[in-house]
Amino acid sequence: MFGKILIANRGEIACRVIRTARKLGVRTVAVYSDADAKALHVQMADEAVHIGPSPVAESYLRGDRIVAAALATGAEAIHPGYGFLSENPDFVDRVTAAGLVFIGPSAASIRAMGLKDAAKRLMETAGVPVVPGYHGEAQEIVLLASKAREIGYPVLIKARAGGGGKGMRRVDHPDDFSEALSGARREAKAAFGDDRVLVEKYVDKPRHIECQVFGDNFGNAVHLFERDCSAQRRHQKVIEEAPAPGMTPELRKAMTEAAVKAAKAIHYSGAGTIEFIVDASEGLKADRFWFMEMNTRLQVEHPVTEMVTGVDLVEWQLRVASGEKLPKTQDEITLSGHTFEARLYAEDAAKGFLPATGTLHHLKFPDAAPENAAMRIETGVRAGDAISPFYDPMIAKLVVHAKDRASALNALREMLARTEVAGSTVNTAFLAALAADADFAAGDVDTGLIGRHQEALTAVPAPRDETIAAAALAATDAGAPGPAADPWSTLSGYAHFHTLARRIHLRHGEENILARVSARPDGRFQVALEVPHDAVNTHDLRTMPRAVRWPGHVTVFEGAVGYTFTVPDPLAKADEAGAASGSLRAPMPGLVKLVRAAAGDAVIKGQPLLILEAMKMEHTIAAPHDGVIAEIMAEGAQVSDGTVLVRFVEDSQT
Repeated sequence: MFGKILIANRGEIACRVIRTARKLGVRTVAVYSDADAKALHVQMADEAVHIGPSPVAESYLRGDRIVAAALATGAEAIHPGYGFLSENPDFVDRVTAAGLVFIGPSAASIRAMGLKDAAKRLMETAGVPVVPGYHGEAQEIVLLASKAREIGYPVLIKARAGGGGKGMRRVDHPDDFSEALSGARREAKAAFGDDRVLVEKYVDKPRHIECQVFGDNFGNAVHLFERDCSAQRRHQKVIEEAPAPGMTPELRKAMTEAAVKAAKAIHYSGAGTIEFIVDASEGLKADRFWFMEMNTRLQVEHPVTEMVTGVDLVEWQLRVASGEKLPKTQDEITLSGHTFEARLYAEDAAKGFLPATGTLHHLKFPDAAPENAAMRIETGVRAGDAISPFYDPMIAKLVVHAKDRASALNALREMLARTEVAGSTVNTAFLAALAADADFAAGDVDTGLIGRHQEALTAVPAPRDETIAAAALAATDAGAPGPAADPWSTLSGYAHFHTLARRIHLRHGEENILARVSARPDGRFQVALEVPHDAVNTHDLRTMPRAVRWPGHVTVFEGAVGYTFTVPDPLAKADEAGAASGSLRAPMPGLVKLVRAAAGDAVIKGQPLLILEAMKMEHTIAAPHDGVIAEIMAEGAQVSDGTVLVRFVEDSQT
């Protein structure tokens, strides 16, 4: 076993690797960028090395600096985590050339599976079924459009490199092919440095089911059953589970045998995942699945497999990379119970899952697992940490295991209801709505489920009067316990002629709220909400909704929903009249990738004006109303949250 390893990653996966390394007595070296100088993974590691500025191209993608850090600290091996350089064969070559061990597959194996088109040709040769489509080298638009017609619409344009839904577009009509191809190529080039694509038949009711495989350097390869990752938005996974609902013994046998066959075809060593697309239009059948791609690394959702098999996949990675054989044979790997993993992101589900930033002023996870269940919280952040625009906005993965699917799903719902985040917009309520969706609960899930139900899944009801009352009370600090409460800001105390009271101003969305909070003799508080609200008597503090105050705001938690209210500073000189109503501002920090209009152009509401690249994805910024453009941001500009992107001629608005 290694004495010391370097982890070429950040966030929750770096923390995850460190935990297993500690268990095995292996020392760890973290690397970090400027943005991550005080990150949790840096604190947890035995040593840490600074490798550059915040942008990934100047830090976590700098293989030369990472190898130099490993050599300087005496690390014997490098664990790549997932993303960044984990599937870069040139980096593997650099690591081995330096006399270090890459904790993962060989460069040859990564190259064999790194490009989707070449991988599918290889799988066809190995006898693994593949999706009908064009996987050739020629990339002329006329040829690709012709192949799309031959395949038959709808088709899926996919970047041949990388993954995570980047560089992927569904096309339903020939007239939309050119625009979709351009967008897929731009996104693929930005994410992977390769704009080449393949075109495949779009399966009408697709299930995304993948098999965890593991190989060693002695020719052994096993599977650890399947995971269902069909619950996706924007081609990115949201909730994963194992085993796959509705899985039949016949399909499991065919799929796992194909997965092991694929791994052996490239002499695979280490953790890998064979991803299949399954046609579920007539149920799960052994002849209706096709190879999609292989991820030659540890997956984000690997805890799902660990919980149902009892295997520590990171430990297996370290053991195999250090020269050991696989710890178990196929017959020794068993499947037990059911597991769900929900990805908690800083994003606004109601706005098309727009990534969010912010400081996690309040972050609280369940203290204990739900009854008759086990849980894991995989995170790389703490309360007080900031969600950076430079990296993926994941906050945590909530993982739960129980005896069967229904029990595990109930436990997941409870975990989500007990999770509290304030300081950034998060998707907790969306995850809870998905977990409660009737089709999802019944196991009738496919990759289009979220899209079909998106309006219902992302809708958040307006706060009840009791919720607003709780926010007003929290804004006074009246409920703060013991010595933490400020005696000058609380309402309890002596009043000779009348009940102590305070007027509180709140804002929720576009609504301004004025409340009068007063202390009652019995220790409770009364909150009167001015018109259009009625007077509301709050409950005893012990039964009130959970609430937390943070700078300038109050968040009230009701189940998995967090209602955030702004608490205006009465001394601040707000000048909202100066806000540019005739302008369009950046919804997040990012890079202006493409501009589709110019000053002087007359535009209509909904017309795409520019494309903003942020959080490794492209976001179209459209005109909010009809008008004439006075100014528009130039291509290549790096903008911050709130930067004016477009100004309109004032009298042009209708």
